[in-house]
Amino acid sequence: MAESLTPRGTDFEIDERHPPIRPRRVVFDWSSTPLHWIPGDPVATHIINSFHIVLPEGEKWFIQAVRDARPHLRDETLLEEIRGFIGQEMVHARSHQGVLDQILEANGIDTERITRQMAAGNAQRPADMEKLKARSPRSWRRRLRFELAAVSSIEHYTAVLGQWIMDNRRLDEAGVDPTMLDLLRWHGAEEVEHRSVVFDTYQAMGGRYPMRVAAWVVSLFFLYWALIGGSLYLLRQDPTVRGRVTLPRVWLAYRRSVRRGHVPGIFKLLLGEAPVYLRPSHHPSQICSTPRALDYLMTSPAAKAAGHNPY
Repeated sequence: MAESLTPRGTDFEIDERHPPIRPRRVVFDWSSTPLHWIPGDPVATHIINSFHIVLPEGEKWFIQAVRDARPHLRDETLLEEIRGFIGQEMVHARSHQGVLDQILEANGIDTERITRQMAAGNAQRPADMEKLKARSPRSWRRRLRFELAAVSSIEHYTAVLGQWIMDNRRLDEAGVDPTMLDLLRWHGAEEVEHRSVVFDTYQAMGGRYPMRVAAWVVSLFFLYWALIGGSLYLLRQDPTVRGRVTLPRVWLAYRRSVRRGHVPGIFKLLLGEAPVYLRPSHHPSQICSTPRALDYLMTSPAAKAAGHNPY
Protein backbone atom coordinates (compact mmCIF):
# COMPACT_ATOMS: atom_id res chain seq x y z
CA MET A 1 0.00 0.00 0.00
CA ALA A 2 1.20 3.49 -0.81
CA GLU A 3 2.17 5.70 2.09
CA SER A 4 -0.28 8.25 3.41
CA LEU A 5 0.83 11.75 2.50
CA THR A 6 -0.05 15.20 3.71
CA PRO A 7 -1.04 17.80 1.06
CA ARG A 8 0.26 21.31 1.42
CA GLY A 9 -1.93 23.50 3.58
CA THR A 10 -3.49 20.65 5.58
CA ASP A 11 -2.86 19.21 9.01
CA PHE A 12 -4.04 15.65 8.31
CA GLU A 13 -2.92 12.74 6.18
CA ILE A 14 -4.50 11.48 2.97
CA ASP A 15 -4.81 7.71 2.55
CA GLU A 16 -3.75 7.07 -1.05
CA ARG A 17 -5.78 3.88 -1.17
CA HIS A 18 -8.98 5.36 0.25
CA PRO A 19 -9.03 9.15 -0.17
CA PRO A 20 -12.34 10.96 0.32
CA ILE A 21 -14.17 11.20 -3.01
CA ARG A 22 -16.84 13.82 -3.54
CA PRO A 23 -18.26 15.50 -6.66
CA ARG A 24 -17.63 19.17 -7.36
CA ARG A 25 -20.47 20.80 -9.31
CA VAL A 26 -18.26 22.86 -11.59
CA VAL A 27 -19.42 25.01 -14.52
CA PHE A 28 -17.30 26.23 -17.44
CA ASP A 29 -17.87 29.27 -19.66
CA TRP A 30 -16.74 28.47 -23.21
CA SER A 31 -17.72 31.81 -24.77
CA SER A 32 -14.09 32.96 -25.15
CA THR A 33 -12.44 29.61 -25.97
CA PRO A 34 -11.20 29.33 -29.58
CA LEU A 35 -11.41 26.17 -31.68
CA HIS A 36 -7.61 25.78 -31.54
CA TRP A 37 -7.26 26.27 -27.81
CA ILE A 38 -3.57 25.24 -28.00
CA PRO A 39 -2.41 28.27 -30.02
CA GLY A 40 -0.99 27.35 -33.43
CA ASP A 41 -1.28 23.59 -32.81
CA PRO A 42 -4.47 22.12 -34.30
CA VAL A 43 -3.09 18.57 -34.21
CA ALA A 44 -2.41 18.59 -30.46
CA THR A 45 -5.73 20.38 -29.90
CA HIS A 46 -7.68 17.70 -31.74
CA ILE A 47 -5.79 14.79 -30.20
CA ILE A 48 -7.05 15.98 -26.83
CA ASN A 49 -10.43 16.92 -28.32
CA SER A 50 -10.86 13.25 -29.25
CA PHE A 51 -11.28 12.60 -25.53
CA HIS A 52 -14.13 15.11 -25.45
CA ILE A 53 -15.95 13.04 -28.08
CA VAL A 54 -15.84 9.71 -26.24
CA LEU A 55 -15.98 10.86 -22.62
CA PRO A 56 -19.62 11.97 -22.22
CA GLU A 57 -21.01 8.57 -23.21
CA GLY A 58 -17.95 6.72 -21.93
CA GLU A 59 -18.43 8.13 -18.44
CA LYS A 60 -22.09 7.05 -18.54
CA TRP A 61 -21.00 3.50 -19.34
CA PHE A 62 -18.55 3.56 -16.41
CA ILE A 63 -21.44 4.58 -14.16
CA GLN A 64 -23.69 1.80 -15.49
CA ALA A 65 -21.03 -0.82 -14.79
CA VAL A 66 -20.40 0.15 -11.17
CA ARG A 67 -24.13 0.60 -10.53
CA ASP A 68 -24.73 -2.97 -11.71
CA ALA A 69 -22.05 -4.20 -9.31
CA ARG A 70 -23.20 -2.14 -6.32
CA PRO A 71 -26.04 -4.43 -5.08
CA HIS A 72 -23.57 -7.30 -4.84
CA LEU A 73 -21.05 -5.50 -2.64
CA ARG A 74 -20.89 -5.43 1.16
CA ASP A 75 -17.84 -3.27 1.85
CA GLU A 76 -19.24 0.01 3.20
CA THR A 77 -16.04 1.91 2.40
CA LEU A 78 -16.15 0.79 -1.22
CA LEU A 79 -19.88 1.57 -1.48
CA GLU A 80 -19.23 5.10 -0.22
CA GLU A 81 -16.40 5.50 -2.72
CA ILE A 82 -18.69 4.31 -5.53
CA ARG A 83 -21.21 7.00 -4.58
CA GLY A 84 -18.49 9.63 -4.90
CA PHE A 85 -17.20 8.09 -8.13
CA ILE A 86 -20.66 8.18 -9.74
CA GLY A 87 -21.15 11.79 -8.71
CA GLN A 88 -17.81 12.83 -10.16
CA GLU A 89 -18.33 10.96 -13.42
CA MET A 90 -21.76 12.54 -13.93
CA VAL A 91 -20.19 16.00 -13.71
CA HIS A 92 -17.36 14.93 -16.03
CA ALA A 93 -19.84 13.76 -18.68
CA ARG A 94 -21.80 17.02 -18.51
CA SER A 95 -18.67 19.17 -18.64
CA HIS A 96 -17.20 17.46 -21.72
CA GLN A 97 -20.58 17.61 -23.45
CA GLY A 98 -20.32 21.38 -23.13
CA VAL A 99 -17.10 21.28 -25.18
CA LEU A 100 -18.84 19.29 -27.91
CA ASP A 101 -21.83 21.62 -28.05
CA GLN A 102 -20.22 25.01 -27.55
CA ILE A 103 -16.83 24.63 -29.23
CA LEU A 104 -16.76 21.76 -31.74
CA GLU A 105 -20.37 21.82 -32.97
CA ALA A 106 -20.36 25.64 -32.89
CA ASN A 107 -17.41 25.58 -35.32
CA GLY A 108 -19.09 23.23 -37.77
CA ILE A 109 -17.53 19.98 -36.56
CA ASP A 110 -20.06 17.14 -36.41
CA THR A 111 -19.44 14.82 -33.47
CA GLU A 112 -22.81 13.05 -33.50
CA ARG A 113 -21.70 10.39 -35.98
CA ILE A 114 -19.63 8.95 -33.12
CA THR A 115 -21.59 10.01 -30.05
CA ARG A 116 -24.90 8.77 -31.50
CA GLN A 117 -23.55 5.22 -31.76
CA MET A 118 -22.17 5.29 -28.24
CA ALA A 119 -25.41 6.71 -26.84
CA ALA A 120 -27.39 3.97 -28.58
CA GLY A 121 -25.14 1.35 -27.00
CA ASN A 122 -25.60 2.85 -23.55
CA ALA A 123 -29.37 3.02 -24.04
CA GLN A 124 -29.55 -0.64 -25.10
CA ARG A 125 -27.18 -1.99 -22.46
CA PRO A 126 -29.62 -2.18 -19.47
CA ALA A 127 -32.13 -4.27 -21.44
CA ASP A 128 -29.37 -6.53 -22.76
CA MET A 129 -27.98 -7.05 -19.27
CA GLU A 130 -31.43 -7.84 -17.86
CA LYS A 131 -32.06 -10.44 -20.57
CA LEU A 132 -28.64 -11.98 -19.98
CA LYS A 133 -29.17 -12.08 -16.22
CA ALA A 134 -32.54 -13.83 -16.63
CA ARG A 135 -31.11 -16.37 -19.05
CA SER A 136 -27.76 -17.04 -17.32
CA PRO A 137 -26.73 -15.26 -14.10
CA ARG A 138 -23.25 -16.73 -14.48
CA SER A 139 -22.83 -15.24 -17.96
CA TRP A 140 -24.20 -11.91 -16.69
CA ARG A 141 -21.64 -11.87 -13.90
CA ARG A 142 -18.85 -12.77 -16.32
CA ARG A 143 -19.81 -9.93 -18.69
CA LEU A 144 -20.04 -7.45 -15.83
CA ARG A 145 -16.61 -8.48 -14.56
CA PHE A 146 -15.14 -8.01 -18.03
CA GLU A 147 -16.70 -4.55 -18.34
CA LEU A 148 -15.36 -3.57 -14.91
CA ALA A 149 -11.91 -4.83 -15.92
CA ALA A 150 -12.05 -2.79 -19.13
CA VAL A 151 -13.15 0.34 -17.26
CA SER A 152 -10.38 -0.25 -14.71
CA SER A 153 -7.82 -0.32 -17.53
CA ILE A 154 -9.13 2.94 -18.96
CA GLU A 155 -9.19 4.51 -15.49
CA HIS A 156 -5.51 3.67 -15.15
CA TYR A 157 -4.70 5.70 -18.26
CA THR A 158 -6.98 8.61 -17.34
CA ALA A 159 -5.24 8.85 -13.95
CA VAL A 160 -1.79 8.79 -15.57
CA LEU A 161 -2.89 11.43 -18.07
CA GLY A 162 -4.40 13.45 -15.25
CA GLN A 163 -1.09 13.46 -13.42
CA TRP A 164 0.71 14.39 -16.64
CA ILE A 165 -1.49 17.39 -17.37
CA MET A 166 -1.36 18.66 -13.78
CA ASP A 167 2.44 18.54 -13.81
CA ASN A 168 2.97 19.87 -17.36
CA ARG A 169 3.99 23.53 -17.17
CA ARG A 170 4.75 23.66 -20.89
CA LEU A 171 1.02 23.95 -21.59
CA ASP A 172 0.95 27.17 -19.56
CA GLU A 173 3.98 28.44 -21.47
CA ALA A 174 2.24 27.65 -24.77
CA GLY A 175 -0.65 29.95 -23.85
CA VAL A 176 -3.32 27.23 -23.69
CA ASP A 177 -6.82 28.63 -23.16
CA PRO A 178 -7.14 28.88 -19.36
CA THR A 179 -10.71 27.58 -19.19
CA MET A 180 -9.84 24.45 -21.17
CA LEU A 181 -6.68 23.93 -19.15
CA ASP A 182 -8.69 24.16 -15.94
CA LEU A 183 -11.23 21.62 -17.26
CA LEU A 184 -8.49 19.17 -18.15
CA ARG A 185 -6.62 19.60 -14.86
CA TRP A 186 -9.76 19.52 -12.71
CA HIS A 187 -10.88 16.34 -14.48
CA GLY A 188 -7.39 14.87 -14.25
CA ALA A 189 -7.20 15.62 -10.53
CA GLU A 190 -10.48 13.83 -9.90
CA GLU A 191 -9.31 10.88 -12.00
CA VAL A 192 -6.29 10.60 -9.72
CA GLU A 193 -8.56 10.97 -6.70
CA HIS A 194 -10.89 8.07 -7.62
CA ARG A 195 -8.39 5.92 -9.53
CA SER A 196 -8.81 2.86 -7.25
CA VAL A 197 -12.60 2.61 -7.20
CA VAL A 198 -13.32 0.52 -10.30
CA PHE A 199 -10.26 -1.67 -9.75
CA ASP A 200 -11.45 -2.43 -6.22
CA THR A 201 -14.98 -3.05 -7.48
CA TYR A 202 -13.65 -5.52 -10.05
CA GLN A 203 -11.75 -7.42 -7.38
CA ALA A 204 -14.72 -7.38 -5.00
CA MET A 205 -16.84 -8.94 -7.76
CA GLY A 206 -14.40 -11.85 -7.97
CA GLY A 207 -12.31 -10.53 -10.85
CA ARG A 208 -9.08 -12.40 -11.53
CA TYR A 209 -5.79 -11.55 -13.20
CA PRO A 210 -6.27 -13.32 -16.59
CA MET A 211 -9.47 -11.36 -17.29
CA ARG A 212 -7.74 -8.15 -16.24
CA VAL A 213 -5.08 -8.78 -18.89
CA ALA A 214 -7.63 -9.65 -21.59
CA ALA A 215 -9.69 -6.54 -20.84
CA TRP A 216 -6.56 -4.39 -20.94
CA VAL A 217 -5.82 -5.60 -24.49
CA VAL A 218 -9.34 -4.68 -25.62
CA SER A 219 -9.09 -1.30 -23.88
CA LEU A 220 -5.73 -0.62 -25.53
CA PHE A 221 -7.25 -1.03 -29.00
CA PHE A 222 -10.17 1.22 -28.00
CA LEU A 223 -7.83 3.95 -26.77
CA TYR A 224 -5.74 3.81 -29.95
CA TRP A 225 -8.94 4.08 -32.01
CA ALA A 226 -10.22 6.99 -29.91
CA LEU A 227 -6.99 8.97 -30.00
CA ILE A 228 -5.78 8.29 -33.54
CA GLY A 229 -9.08 7.82 -35.32
CA GLY A 230 -10.76 10.58 -33.33
CA SER A 231 -8.07 13.16 -33.99
CA LEU A 232 -8.01 12.40 -37.74
CA TYR A 233 -11.81 12.61 -37.83
CA LEU A 234 -11.72 16.04 -36.21
CA LEU A 235 -8.87 17.36 -38.33
CA ARG A 236 -10.66 16.37 -41.54
CA GLN A 237 -13.68 18.41 -40.45
CA ASP A 238 -11.75 21.40 -39.11
CA PRO A 239 -12.56 24.21 -41.57
CA THR A 240 -9.13 25.81 -41.08
CA VAL A 241 -6.98 22.75 -41.92
CA ARG A 242 -9.05 20.02 -43.57
CA GLY A 243 -7.67 20.65 -47.05
CA ARG A 244 -4.14 19.92 -45.79
CA VAL A 245 -4.78 16.77 -43.74
CA THR A 246 -2.51 13.97 -44.94
CA LEU A 247 -1.02 11.24 -42.79
CA PRO A 248 2.62 12.37 -43.29
CA ARG A 249 1.77 15.95 -42.36
CA VAL A 250 -0.25 14.88 -39.32
CA TRP A 251 2.55 12.55 -38.19
CA LEU A 252 5.20 15.28 -38.44
CA ALA A 253 2.95 17.77 -36.64
CA TYR A 254 2.21 15.20 -33.94
CA ARG A 255 5.94 14.54 -33.34
CA ARG A 256 6.51 18.30 -33.11
CA SER A 257 3.67 18.60 -30.58
CA VAL A 258 5.19 15.82 -28.44
CA ARG A 259 8.58 17.57 -28.45
CA ARG A 260 6.90 20.81 -27.37
CA GLY A 261 5.12 19.03 -24.52
CA HIS A 262 1.66 19.79 -25.86
CA VAL A 263 0.64 16.10 -25.87
CA PRO A 264 2.27 12.97 -24.47
CA GLY A 265 3.69 10.39 -26.84
CA ILE A 266 0.62 8.22 -27.46
CA PHE A 267 2.41 5.03 -28.42
CA LYS A 268 4.96 5.30 -25.63
CA LEU A 269 2.28 6.12 -23.07
CA LEU A 270 -0.15 3.33 -23.88
CA LEU A 271 2.40 0.55 -24.24
CA GLY A 272 4.81 1.99 -21.68
CA GLU A 273 2.23 1.67 -18.93
CA ALA A 274 1.70 -2.04 -19.62
CA PRO A 275 4.42 -3.25 -17.20
CA VAL A 276 2.88 -1.08 -14.49
CA TYR A 277 -0.77 -2.01 -14.90
CA LEU A 278 -0.16 -5.66 -15.76
CA ARG A 279 2.06 -6.36 -12.76
CA PRO A 280 0.10 -9.03 -10.82
CA SER A 281 0.58 -7.14 -7.54
CA HIS A 282 -0.48 -3.79 -9.03
CA HIS A 283 -2.92 -1.54 -7.22
CA PRO A 284 -3.89 1.93 -8.50
CA SER A 285 -2.92 3.54 -5.19
CA GLN A 286 0.72 2.79 -6.09
CA ILE A 287 0.66 5.33 -8.95
CA CYS A 288 0.03 9.10 -9.12
CA SER A 289 -0.42 11.44 -6.16
CA THR A 290 -3.67 12.29 -4.42
CA PRO A 291 -2.02 15.18 -2.49
CA ARG A 292 -0.90 16.68 -5.81
CA ALA A 293 -4.46 16.36 -7.13
CA LEU A 294 -5.92 18.00 -4.04
CA ASP A 295 -3.35 20.78 -4.23
CA TYR A 296 -4.56 21.57 -7.75
CA LEU A 297 -8.20 21.46 -6.71
CA MET A 298 -7.41 24.07 -4.04
CA THR A 299 -6.49 26.50 -6.85
CA SER A 300 -8.78 25.37 -9.70
CA PRO A 301 -10.93 28.36 -10.73
CA ALA A 302 -13.91 26.11 -11.50
CA ALA A 303 -13.64 24.13 -8.24
CA LYS A 304 -13.28 27.33 -6.22
CA ALA A 305 -16.27 28.90 -7.97
CA ALA A 306 -18.31 25.79 -7.17
CA GLY A 307 -17.64 26.47 -3.50
CA HIS A 308 -16.23 23.05 -2.65
CA ASN A 309 -13.29 22.58 -0.34
CA PRO A 310 -11.37 19.65 -1.88
CA TYR A 311 -10.49 18.30 1.57
